[in-house]
This record gives sequence, structure tokens and C-alpha cells, in this order.
Amino acid sequence: MADLQRLLLKTSRTFALSIPLLEEPPRQEVGVAYLLFRIADTFEDGARWPRQARLVALAEFAELVRRSDAQRAESLARRWVSERPCDDESYLELLGEFPAVLAELARFVPARREAIVKHVVRTAEGMARFVERSDEQGSLQLADVDDLRRYCYVVAGIVGELLTELFVDAAPQLARVLPQLNEREAVFGEGLQLVNILKDSDSDAREGRTYLPRSVPRQEIFAVARGDLGVASEYVLELQRAGAPRGIVEFTALPVLLAFASLDELERNGPGSKIGRLKVAALMTQLRADVNAGVPVLPSPTPRAGSAALGRERTRT
Repeated sequence: MADLQRLLLKTSRTFALSIPLLEEPPRQEVGVAYLLFRIADTFEDGARWPRQARLVALAEFAELVRRSDAQRAESLARRWVSERPCDDESYLELLGEFPAVLAELARFVPARREAIVKHVVRTAEGMARFVERSDEQGSLQLADVDDLRRYCYVVAGIVGELLTELFVDAAPQLARVLPQLNEREAVFGEGLQLVNILKDSDSDAREGRTYLPRSVPRQEIFAVARGDLGVASEYVLELQRAGAPRGIVEFTALPVLLAFASLDELERNGPGSKIGRLKVAALMTQLRADVNAGVPVLPSPTPRAGSAALGRERTRT
């Protein structure tokens, strides 16, 4: 059995904090899904690999997620690790654990396993379309805000769609707000991703990935991010008002709280800046207190210029 928490701790600070807030079974399901998305992301970013190697790995990965084969998974994992798509030892360790993560996926009830498979494969295939647009060495430049939105949808908006499916399956009372969740689920993921892109823009550029369109002022991107986080807040508040288990409320609220705090830090100090551990601890303490008190865990958003429009046209994959 894969040690999911150890792998989460090594590959994501935010999700290592938030996933344990979930109760079972969503905790294990979301943990496995996150690790699979992270593996796909490792191939997409793959700074040490040329474009074709990334495309081959994404296709191999998607096929094995779709139709698991333990022996082939072991063989491919060994090859991926030996060929080193990146220099991050934590991500390489995760690639080596791919067969164990697949084995965990196989343990889930069919409906939830199929949901994870569907959305992970959609993400891997969408990532491949962006990799195809890069040059031979894998350098990519997004053209404009719409292009940036399409990218964020592929790598994070689909994650939001999966979360809604898992949450409603685990907590049937949420079905009554499903239309409201569906309106906001993709932007929930996109907003979090856009903050990460702003934070990592300098390091991404050094590796040939320019996600922020050069023609768009940085402040306009910040406005888009704040608008998206406002929609993400609405998603969380819909869950809370509908009586979602506290684990689901805390799991979705914490990344949004951290993203707002990160955005403030980035506007003050620029790319690469991070919020400190004391701030993170204070946000977690306040979140628990708000859930205990039954008060809204996030402020109701106010419309902002540049905010995401609900129901906007989106490239589905």
C-alpha cells in the first residue's frame, strides 16, 4: 500500500495540509487523485525532457490510468525514474510509486474510481495538447488571457469538476445545490492555479514556460485571479450552506484562504514570495473556529473588474 501522506508531504505543502481534513472515503480518493494529477504535471513540466518525450509519457500514463496493468506500470515507472524528467527527487520518488498509487485506485468503489480515471485522463490529454504547442525543447508561451484560462481549466478546472462528483457521492445532501456547484467548480480550481502561476512565474520562465501573456499587464492578471478566488469562495459557501461535512468545508476553504493570503504577498513582494508558517497556522485556527461556530468560513465575494463570469464559454476536454 502506498504511503499517501508521505508522498503528499513531499509533493505539495498545501494539499498535505488540506487533504487530511477530509473524512474517509473522500480523503483517500482525493489523495490518490491528487497524486495522479501530480504525476501528469511532472511529465507536462518535464524540464529535462524534449517535447516528444513528454508527449510519449503523458500518453503512456493516460493509457495505464484508463486500463491498469501492474507489470507495465512497474516497467514504465522504472524507465521514467531512470530517464529523470526533472531534478526534483520528491517528484521522481512519486513516479517510482506510480504502480502503488494505481493499486490504491483499484481499491475504490467503481463509481468513484471511474470518476477519477475519467478526469485524470482528460487532464493528461489536455496537457498533451499544450505540450504539442511548445517548441522542440518544450518551451511554451501562452498568447492571451483566454489562452491562460484554457490552460488553467485543463490543469486545475477539471480537478474542481472531479471534486464535486466525489463530494456529492459522499454527501448526497449536496445534490440540491449541484447546479450552483457545477457553475463554480472549474473556476474554484482555476483560481488556485492562477495564484500558483503568479507565484512561480520567474522559476517557470527559467525553465521555458511563460504562462503569463507578455501583452497583458501583471495587475490585470492579479484582478482576474482575485475574481476567480471570489467564485471559488462562492463554491465553498454553497457547500457549507448545503450542510457539507466539516471535512469537505475545511478542505475546500483552506486553499482559498491560503491563495488570498498568497496573492496579497505576491502583490507586495513579487514572484517567489510565500506566506509564513505562522500565517498558515493562524488561518487554519480561524477556519476551525468558524466551522465550529457555524459561521461562513469565507467572506461573501463582491464583484470585481476582471472577475470570472459564471457560465462563460470553456473548452471542454
